[in-house]
Amino acid sequence: MRSQSLLFAIILIFFSSCDPEENPGSTTDQAMYFPPISGTNWEKISPRELKWDESQIPTLLDFLRIKNTKSFLILVNGRIVLEEYFDGHKATDTWQWNSAGKTLTTATVGIAQQENLLDINTQVSQYLGPGWTSMPLAKEALITSKHLLSMSSGINDENQLVFRPNLTYLADAGTRWSYHNVFQRLMNVVGEASGQSFETYFMTKLKNKIGMDGFWNEGLIFTVYHSNSRSMARFGLLALNQGKWGDEQIVNEAFFKESTSTSQNINPSYGYLWWLNGKSQFMLPNSQTVFPGMLIPNAPADMYAAMGAEDQRIYVIPSKKMVIIRMGRASDPDNPNFALSGIDQLLWEKINAVID
Repeated sequence: MRSQSLLFAIILIFFSSCDPEENPGSTTDQAMYFPPISGTNWEKISPRELKWDESQIPTLLDFLRIKNTKSFLILVNGRIVLEEYFDGHKATDTWQWNSAGKTLTTATVGIAQQENLLDINTQVSQYLGPGWTSMPLAKEALITSKHLLSMSSGINDENQLVFRPNLTYLADAGTRWSYHNVFQRLMNVVGEASGQSFETYFMTKLKNKIGMDGFWNEGLIFTVYHSNSRSMARFGLLALNQGKWGDEQIVNEAFFKESTSTSQNINPSYGYLWWLNGKSQFMLPNSQTVFPGMLIPNAPADMYAAMGAEDQRIYVIPSKKMVIIRMGRASDPDNPNFALSGIDQLLWEKINAVID
């Protein structure tokens, strides 16, 4: 008995004397955190606790500032590590997601499917009726919601204004990848399938459940979501957790994994309106060129991203349990690209200097 007591005392002394600094990864191994649905409380963790190189943070922030950034956040395990605002932008201010908001549509479609309101493998005409395009009906009938999610509808992409006269035939569905705003017909599919407006269904089934603010606004080309930066981060956190928020699986995990995997064999770097890193080649909007290599070579290979015009970004990195948000004006106003732009490679250079 005496020897057992002595052993127990030695163990206590050993663990009480351990320096937390000698236990790398203890903070990143914390349980995933989800902020309250309402209010402004949000747990934070310092770069120092994560053993990041704090000396590199000013360089990162200077880069963001000169690149017309409005807001920038990094979450690890759901906790805020960095949260910065620039150019007079405040935490409560809203900003447009542009095409990064396409992923909100993906999630909402997934919810409607798990509620058996629709099937993404069913013809779009079953929901919108024959003649929703100006294509021959036999060609239109080939298009499913999955083709809209994967940008492989075959609809002519010369004109991005989505109304019936512009929706003309170019290729059979599934045979050509082309970035096209016709994806927004998915909103009509959800509306018809659910018997309510897309906005109402989205608000009830997704937005309110994770505590987002924001609103949909009719843009020049398609409907654009606007919110504050933390709301964008909330959706990024949902994406990091494969559609789960706290104890509730809001978007079916299998569907979410499918969404962030290659959706067709033409552009392997594209899922269901999500961009995928780490693939052998990629294509970009307004082009049929196939580029070799990863989308963003110096970003983690397992990253998937919501990418919008003027460099709106949600980077989701499962291997680092990390979400990164960038909102703002175009980093290069003379070249405001729709998806990949010069900021991604340069930004990851600065991020890597901090986190690695």
